[in-house]
Amino acid sequence: MRDFSDLQGELGPVWSMNHPGGSPHVLVALPSFSLSESMLSHYATRIPALEHRYLLASLMLPRIEQCEMIFICSDLPSDEVLDYYVSLAPEGRRADARSRLRIVTVDDPSARSVAEKLLDRPDLIRRLRAMIGGRPAFIEPWNVTQHEVGIAVRLDAPINGTAPDLWPLGFKGAGRRLFRVARVPTPVGREDVRSVDEVCAAIAAIQLERPAAQGVVVKHDDSGAGDGNQVVQLRDLAGRRLPDAAIRSQLEAMPAWYLADLALGSVVEELVTGAHATSPSVQVDISPDGEVTVLATHEQVLGGTSHQIYRGCHFPADAAYAATLATYAEAVGRLLAPRGVVGRLSVDFFAVRDAADQWNLYALEINLRKGGTTHPYAALRNLVPGRYDPMAGTWCTADGSSRCYVATDNLVDPAWLGLPPADVIRAVAEAGLQFDRHRKTGVVLHMLSCLAVDGRVGLTAIGLTHDDAQAMYDETQRAISALSVSSPDRRSLSV
Repeated sequence: MRDFSDLQGELGPVWSMNHPGGSPHVLVALPSFSLSESMLSHYATRIPALEHRYLLASLMLPRIEQCEMIFICSDLPSDEVLDYYVSLAPEGRRADARSRLRIVTVDDPSARSVAEKLLDRPDLIRRLRAMIGGRPAFIEPWNVTQHEVGIAVRLDAPINGTAPDLWPLGFKGAGRRLFRVARVPTPVGREDVRSVDEVCAAIAAIQLERPAAQGVVVKHDDSGAGDGNQVVQLRDLAGRRLPDAAIRSQLEAMPAWYLADLALGSVVEELVTGAHATSPSVQVDISPDGEVTVLATHEQVLGGTSHQIYRGCHFPADAAYAATLATYAEAVGRLLAPRGVVGRLSVDFFAVRDAADQWNLYALEINLRKGGTTHPYAALRNLVPGRYDPMAGTWCTADGSSRCYVATDNLVDPAWLGLPPADVIRAVAEAGLQFDRHRKTGVVLHMLSCLAVDGRVGLTAIGLTHDDAQAMYDETQRAISALSVSSPDRRSLSV
């Protein structure tokens, strides 16, 4: 087995094959969520469904005809789901595209990353090596830890992702320091916080600098999707400043798992608020040769009790600040590229409109991995080929038209529990909402296997305008709800 650094030296040539007209190659899709044990435990029952989100990457197969994709996951997606994605291809290319999509499952429901599970299966690794058969190949990961590196070494295939020794560059504290170097605004805060006492000291320092602060956000250095974030209020409902003891009590009431991970490193920063505020993000790609490309901007939809949990997104971000977002994110990418960062990353922001009707942007964090905006973007890029114009803030297609989308992983209703994926696919199609490859608009479903877990499904609604996309999103929700009402007996039998 070759050294990982030697393998990575081969990434550029094989990565460059992955485009229309490229040479024959193999892409190994590894949607492996290598997060902390406490984080993974939150998603235990949903991990296989979350992995299946990245089946949207298979939509590239009709477009990139020299690519064979091997998709590795914990649980086998159903035939109707695989057939559904193939059905979105032009009719004459469906059989060929399906023949180039190969699924390998580890058949392990445990709350571990699929890479870690695969390392326990030398038989599957041998099978994967045989499937690659010595052809040019590279791994497209969700993120990269030593588990993914172990798979790369055993498969003798480089990874289009940032090496584990650079992973701390994406920690919350490192991001804040890098933003300052890049001259990108960031909220007032403190890094390297590891205990309740240190959080309290950081809050006191923030209050000295920002006496009117309404609250702070405590963020674990190594976390994602907002699950490592906790809001601490600094004022009561009447706007009066809370005493130190009341602030400390909020911290001590946090879950035990959260306080345990706090010791691994965290940041504390002012909770930026405003009557008109949004949570945009920018998706960036760094090629193996260091080229930085802004792929897309999004408006993130956040939820949960503290409004810190990622629920979905709108594309593109508001035109009022999309160009500035892109400029800031590109500056961050240009600092990361010389340090060896490669592949997909995103930069999250907070935008607040002031009394003068001006938007103020604050960079919040860097994610050196794929995320919730990755798979909706894959649907758009592969079904409506074009490019994002970062200065105009629009998606530009070959015919000069543009597209918008509304996407989520969290369309959920307990009444949908156990609905068969095939029935949901059919209901969306019968409502006239399924993606139409001629008009290049419509709804693309994903995460259909989560219907059996908690009645949850994901979708990307692609429209000519945001209003068009939102209308399709809303109509899809109604179509699925109507299905659940009309077939309660079938639903209960399928659970």
